[in-house]
Amino acid sequence: MSWQEFLARHQVGDVIEGVVTKQVPFGSFVESEGFTGLAHQQSWPVGARVSVRILAIDSVNQRFSLAAV
Repeated sequence: MSWQEFLARHQVGDVIEGVVTKQVPFGSFVESEGFTGLAHQQSWPVGARVSVRILAIDSVNQRFSLAAV
C-alpha cells in the first residue's frame, strides 16, 4: 500500500490494527499497513497485535501518532 492509499483510507480518529515493532522509554512503535506510528506512553511487548486510534497524521514524514483504544 502506498502512503497516498493509506491517507485515502484513514483519518484522525480512526481505529486501526497493528503490530508492535519496537519499544522505547517514551512509548511503542506500531506498524500498520506498511507504515509506522508511535503510541506515546504505551508499553506493549514487541510482536503484540494492538488496536490503536490515530491521533495525528504527519503527511510529510509519512508517520502518525497513536493512542491505545
